[in-house]
Amino acid sequence: MELLIDSFLSAVLLVVSLDPEMMKIVGVSLRVSCASTLSAALIGIPLGFAISFSEFNGKRLLITVFNTLLALPTVVIGLFVYAFISRRGVFGPLDLLYSQTAIIIGQVILIVPVVTVFTISAISRIDERYRRTALTLGANRRQSAWIVFREARFGIVAAAIAAFGRVIAEVGISMMLGGNIKGFTRTMTTAMALEYDKGAFILAVALGLVLLTLSFGMNLLFHFFQERAGR
Repeated sequence: MELLIDSFLSAVLLVVSLDPEMMKIVGVSLRVSCASTLSAALIGIPLGFAISFSEFNGKRLLITVFNTLLALPTVVIGLFVYAFISRRGVFGPLDLLYSQTAIIIGQVILIVPVVTVFTISAISRIDERYRRTALTLGANRRQSAWIVFREARFGIVAAAIAAFGRVIAEVGISMMLGGNIKGFTRTMTTAMALEYDKGAFILAVALGLVLLTLSFGMNLLFHFFQERAGR
């Protein structure tokens, strides 16, 4: 118990002092997570709109597939991407393995279903009469989609926040595709795992405090936008 208390107090001091090593790790995590979330949003939001506004055979099945992918283990994604970008893989010559780009690719695959499903959910809450009225008044498909987007914007923002919260705390993809290289691909979660294995708890606890603070902030934003979307 004494070890835990001492580690916690030392970790708090580390956070307050903005330790350079800790900040570098936090910076890598934020950089990778933000890039992954932005890329996934650029893919998932239009995809969610396309699925919502289209009628085709198998639509319900496709939505079920995306819902199933929400539970896709990060280790499976890591193995899948590794097979393609390793030296013997199709994209081996690009030398992507153990880089931030590799982590971003894996994380995008992880959260595109999150953004897509939440976008579909946000659009489904919008009264169909908005779109029909816009079409009746002479709006084309793009204009009517923009009207629906404005009405569903809070739910869509919540989708992006949920996706960011998913990747900022994941460890499997970051470890398998990034290699936990100090100062380059070492994220908060992989650093915490490494420090735990070494028996050095102070930095691990400090990073845990930062991660919990970020997660708490993301959850506050998520619930705020979810409430706005439900009004």
